[in-house]
Amino acid sequence: MTPKNPISPPARTYNQTHVPRKYTPGKRRISIYWAWSYPWEAQRSVTTLDNRLSTMTEVRRVLWPAYETPEFSEAQFLQGIDGTLELFHRSALSFQTVAGEATGHPVAVFQRVDQAGFTLPIDERILADTDTLLVFGLDHLISDQAAAPEEIEALRSWLERQDACLVIAPHHDVGASPDLTQRQEEYEHHGDPLVPRQQRFGGYTRSLLTALDIPVINQWGLHPAFAAGTRNIAPLTAFLDLDKKGLLEDVPTLSFHPHLPHYALIGDDTQSVQVLARQPIDLLRPHPFTAAGNTEFNCLLWLPPAGQRAGDILMVDSTHFTTLFGGTDSLRRFWRNLALMK
Repeated sequence: MTPKNPISPPARTYNQTHVPRKYTPGKRRISIYWAWSYPWEAQRSVTTLDNRLSTMTEVRRVLWPAYETPEFSEAQFLQGIDGTLELFHRSALSFQTVAGEATGHPVAVFQRVDQAGFTLPIDERILADTDTLLVFGLDHLISDQAAAPEEIEALRSWLERQDACLVIAPHHDVGASPDLTQRQEEYEHHGDPLVPRQQRFGGYTRSLLTALDIPVINQWGLHPAFAAGTRNIAPLTAFLDLDKKGLLEDVPTLSFHPHLPHYALIGDDTQSVQVLARQPIDLLRPHPFTAAGNTEFNCLLWLPPAGQRAGDILMVDSTHFTTLFGGTDSLRRFWRNLALMK
């Protein structure tokens, strides 16, 4: 037998049937659900300006020389939009490692429509061995991803479990206005040349919010403020008295992503949704949201159990589970707090 190389990472598997994880008291089984159609996103025409992700070639050009290594060359890595989708998958590996070490269970990863064209709605195949389900809303609105009635019923039933936790994570909604001048202002505010003037995300997660009667909508793509005299993200405005789950314990900051969504509360309901944290906005970059007098945006929400729902619902951006824009000790503590949530 060939001796094991201690430097080599574990072997990777692909395109296999999920093996259910056994329930262990106090050890959460965490699953990620990418709510996109991988083929739809990957095959967007690169001549289209709006509502598509960047190609890997564009990423390499803008972030040069960050990806000028053999592992990201065309001989080893996809260079189209599919390469960028794979970057998202790779950037979630650190979270999967931290969560796996904390819980003793591997993090399962599912896609609504995967690379091989297999469709997987949220149903018992996912929910039966999941205690915390993270639904990442990086599907463009125009791809028409939406939860079917059967999925909503399955989630409602699953949320009747006391240990269930649903994390709904729609990404930003940039350039929603038909006003092209406003779109340009939003673009200059976030300052990311890889984001087009209009990039509207989260159709599937929005359908969950509507069906589950959650009075929240993802808006804008806002640039966080810097801590005074640094290029580091400004600390959160945390409401620790409301943080009954300890999610923000020893977590002064989340990820520094240049275009984060504001989770806006809709209507007069101020009781069902608890705002656990807000993020200060970079006020040196003009934006319609700050022009209206806002200096922070909602970045972490909690819906405690209510009625028949015994489980918890959280809202936090999917970017905070990736390392594309850096990973800090604070972010890793947030991951661990979520993984060990009681």
